[in-house]
Amino acid sequence: MKQLHMEIIYQGEHCPHCYYMREAVQTIAPRFGDQVRWTLIEYTKSKVHARRFYELSLDLYGREEVHKRFRCAPIPSLFFDGKLVFDVIPRLDELEESIKRYLNNGEILACG
Repeated sequence: MKQLHMEIIYQGEHCPHCYYMREAVQTIAPRFGDQVRWTLIEYTKSKVHARRFYELSLDLYGREEVHKRFRCAPIPSLFFDGKLVFDVIPRLDELEESIKRYLNNGEILACG
């Protein structure tokens, strides 16, 4: 049985977009039981999370873009096993369908 780890780039409760991204994941993830787990990447509160945010940014844009142009992973955004899937708050049905497709055949629907 395939498993999925979702990561939400999360600035904090003060960010409405981040809050609603988390709410969407909290609503849909339990429908998949043990197949899906998720983590808030609270990069402003934890060095471990800051490092993960940096790693995801590097994977997404490359070293030059991150270091020279200060590009970073979108805030908020949702990653499936380290791959960017949503850079906007998904509709609940879109999120559920994306998770189903990923778990069934590893397919990632278009971002955002």
